[in-house]
Amino acid sequence: MTQSFEALWHQTLDALLEAVWLIDEETLCIRFANRAAEKLTAYDRATMQGMPVQALAATPQDLCLWEDANQWRSGSQTLTQVLCRDGVLRPVEQRVERIAFPSGGSAGWLMLSMLDRSEQARNENELEALLSDLRATLDSTADGMLVCSQDGGIRAFNHRLAAIWGLPADMLVERNDASILDFMAGKVLDREGYAQRLEALHRQPLLESTDVLALAGGQIIERRSVPQLKRGAPIGRIHTFRDITREVEVQAGLQLAARVFDCSLDAIFIADAEHRLVRANPACRRLMGERNCAGRNVRDLFGNSVPAGWYAAAAQEWSTGGFWQGNLWLEQGSGQRCPVRLSWVALRDAHNIVFQTIGFMRDLTQQQQAQQRIEELAFSDALTGLPNRLSLAAHVGEAIERAADTHEVFAILFIDLDHFKIINDSLGHQFGDRVLKLVAERLQACLRSADMLSRLGGDEFVLYLQGCDEALAASVSQRILREMLHPFLLDGLGFSVQCSIGVAQYPSHGHTLDELIMQADTAMYRVKERGRGHYSFYQPQMNSGLLSRMKLEHAMRQALEHGRMAVYFQPQVHIGSNRIMGAEALLRWTDPEFGVVSPAVFIPMAEESGYIVTLGAWVLEQSIREAVHWSTQGLPLKVSVNVSALEFRQTDFVERLQQLLLRHGLPSHLLELELTESILLQDAQEMAARVRSIAELGVGLVIDDFGTGYSSLGYLKKLPIAKIKIDQSFVRGLPHDQGDRAIVSAIISLGKALGTEVVAEGVETSEQRDCLRDLHCHFFQGFLCSPGLPAEAFGARMREQGVLVEDDWPNATVPGLGLGIQSGSSGRQ
Repeated sequence: MTQSFEALWHQTLDALLEAVWLIDEETLCIRFANRAAEKLTAYDRATMQGMPVQALAATPQDLCLWEDANQWRSGSQTLTQVLCRDGVLRPVEQRVERIAFPSGGSAGWLMLSMLDRSEQARNENELEALLSDLRATLDSTADGMLVCSQDGGIRAFNHRLAAIWGLPADMLVERNDASILDFMAGKVLDREGYAQRLEALHRQPLLESTDVLALAGGQIIERRSVPQLKRGAPIGRIHTFRDITREVEVQAGLQLAARVFDCSLDAIFIADAEHRLVRANPACRRLMGERNCAGRNVRDLFGNSVPAGWYAAAAQEWSTGGFWQGNLWLEQGSGQRCPVRLSWVALRDAHNIVFQTIGFMRDLTQQQQAQQRIEELAFSDALTGLPNRLSLAAHVGEAIERAADTHEVFAILFIDLDHFKIINDSLGHQFGDRVLKLVAERLQACLRSADMLSRLGGDEFVLYLQGCDEALAASVSQRILREMLHPFLLDGLGFSVQCSIGVAQYPSHGHTLDELIMQADTAMYRVKERGRGHYSFYQPQMNSGLLSRMKLEHAMRQALEHGRMAVYFQPQVHIGSNRIMGAEALLRWTDPEFGVVSPAVFIPMAEESGYIVTLGAWVLEQSIREAVHWSTQGLPLKVSVNVSALEFRQTDFVERLQQLLLRHGLPSHLLELELTESILLQDAQEMAARVRSIAELGVGLVIDDFGTGYSSLGYLKKLPIAKIKIDQSFVRGLPHDQGDRAIVSAIISLGKALGTEVVAEGVETSEQRDCLRDLHCHFFQGFLCSPGLPAEAFGARMREQGVLVEDDWPNATVPGLGLGIQSGSSGRQ
C-alpha cells in the first residue's frame, strides 16, 4: 500500500466504533489497530504493532482458528472472548475477513474486527435472572397465569389458574393441552365469542387485550392477554386471569396506586428531590398529629433524633440501589413525639437522577412497650411480680461492691413453704398460684423498703436484708414465722401455710450471692430435717453432713452394679410346731468405705431420692428366684417382700409383677407383698383397685407394722388382706407391759375375727414367745429364731428346722422348744 493510501485506511478505521486490526497474512502479526481496539483491549497501538494475533486469543477455539489457515482465509464470524491487557476476558462478536487493497501487491491482509458484547452479556444475564424471577412470580402470584406458545400450545400455568377455572386433578396430571383448553372454553357462557377472540389474538401476535368472561355458575373473570416477546419478536402469549366476581376493579394505573397509598396502614410520605414534603397519606397525617406538613423538610419531621450525616448515608444507600432504614423519633406537635421505624427509598428518572423520595413509617410505640414489658419480665417473677433471681443478683452485686468500702453486712434468708405440694395436689395448681401471691404479699409486708424479696420459683423465696446482723435476721425470721401462722382465706376456704427458713450472713458465710443462697438453703434443709416450721442459721458443719450424705447416696447408687447389696431372709415360725412357715426378704448393704450400712439409714434415703423403685424391683426379682430355687428342692415356702409406697404407686407395678411370676415360674401363692397402712389409705380408690388386681393373681397381701398407722380399720374388711403383722414396738413390752399386752391381744382377736393370719415381729425372748402363744398368736419372727440369713444359710435352716406348709397348720403341735435363740437387737435387721 502506498503511504497516502495506508493513511487514508487508518483514518477510516479509526473512525469506526468497532475494534479493527489489520494482520499480515503470512506472519499473523498485527500491523495496525484502530482506536476502538485500544479501548477494547487496553493495549496501546504501539504495543500491538507487530504483536502476534494469538495474544488476543482467549479460547481454545480461537487458537485453533489461527492454527488452521483454511478457516481464516475463508473468513469466520463467531461469538467469543478477547484477552485484554489486564487479563480480563471480554465477550465480543469476532469477524475475520481476507481483504485486498486497490493498490494491489502480493502481500495478503486479514482484517480482524470485534464488537464489544459486554453490555449485551450483562443484559442477557440480567434477563436470565429476570426470567427466573418471573418463573417464581408465576407460581406465587395471586392471579391465574397461562403461558402459551405461538401455535397455541400450553407452556406453563400456575396453581391459581387451576383454582380459578376449577381444573380437575386428573387433568392437571395428564397435562393434555387440548383437554385443558376445551375445558376452559366449555365453562365460558359466550363460547363462540371466546373462540373468536382467541382466533383474533392468534392472527395478531402483537395485540394486547383485556376481556371480561362470564363463566357458568356466575363467576366473572377478567382476562388480560399480552404477547410474549424475545428480542422484539413474538414467541407466544401470556394470559392472566383474575376473579372479579366480588371485587370489580374501578381504577387502573395511578388511580390504583393512589388508592393503595391512601388506604395503607403504614404512614407514607412523598418528598421531592430537595427532600421537601409533597404529599402524606392519611395514616401519616394521623401519626404526625394531623398537621399540614407540605413543604417542610423531611429532617424537620424528626427534630434532633436525626443522626449526623443522615442525607449522605441515605444517598449512599440509594446509589447502590438500596434504601435507608432506621429508628427515629417523630415530632407530633405540642411537645409530643413517638418512636417510628423509617424506610426511605428514592425514585430515579430516565437519567438516573433522584427526583422523588418515599418514606414508609411504622409506629413503634406498642413494640417499645412490649419490649419494655419483656425487660420487666426478664427481671421479675411473672406470677407474683416480685424480683427474680436475675434482679436479686444485680441488687446484691451492688451491695457487695458497696461493702468493699463500707464493710456493710447483710443477710440472705432462704424461705421454703412446708408441704405446699399438698395444696397443689388437692386444690389444683391455679389455686396454688393464687396462694403463692398471698404468701408473697404477706412476706413483703414484713420488710423494710431497703430490703428485697425475690421468688426463685415454685414455693421458694429468697430475702435480702440490708445492713442486717444476726440479731436482726433472727428477729425478722421470727416475725415471718409468726405472720405465716395466721390462717389464709381464699374462696371461702381457710387454711394454713407454714414455712422453713435458712439464714446466711455476708461476709461470714459467703462472698457471692450463689454462695450465700447455697448456705442458706443448707440451713433451711436442716430445719426441714428437724421438723419444719422454724429457722436456722448456717453453720459450717452442716455442709460436712450434707457431703457425707451425698457420698453415701452416691455409694448406694453404685452398690447394685458392684454386687455390694444382697437379699437376706428371716424365717417366720409357727409357734405350735417350731417349723418355718414363711420368710421375709431383707435388703443388706456392705460398703468398702462405710462398712455395713443399716437399712434404717439407706432405706429412707432411697425413698427420698426415688431410688427405692430400682432397689425394690431388684429385691422382688431376687426373692422370686430364691423361692423358685427352694421349691425345686422340695421346700415350697412363702416369701414376703416389702414394697415401698413409691414403688407400689408405679402404674406398671401389677404388670411387672405378673411378668416376673411367669418368667421365673413361681406359683403366685408362694409370694406375699408387705404394705404399710399409709399406702392403702392414700388415693384409697386407686390403691384398692391395685390391691384387688394383685389378689386376683393369687399373690398374698400383708399389712406391715400394723397398729402404728391410721386408726381407720375399714380397709381390713373391704380389701383382700391375707395377713397382718404386729409391729415390734408392741411386742417389745411383753409380757409385763399391760398396755402392749392389751394391744397385741386386740390385734390377734381382730385377725381371728376377720379370718386373717397374724404374725408378731421382733420376738427376741422366750418370754415374749410364750406370751404370744398364750394370747393364741400362731406365728412369729425375730432374733429368738434367727436374724436375717443369706439365701444359702436360710436353705440349710429350712432343711434343719423343717417347713410347715399351709395345709398342715391346723394339725401342727409343739414338738419342743428347741429354738435357736440368739441375742441381739430386735426386728428385721
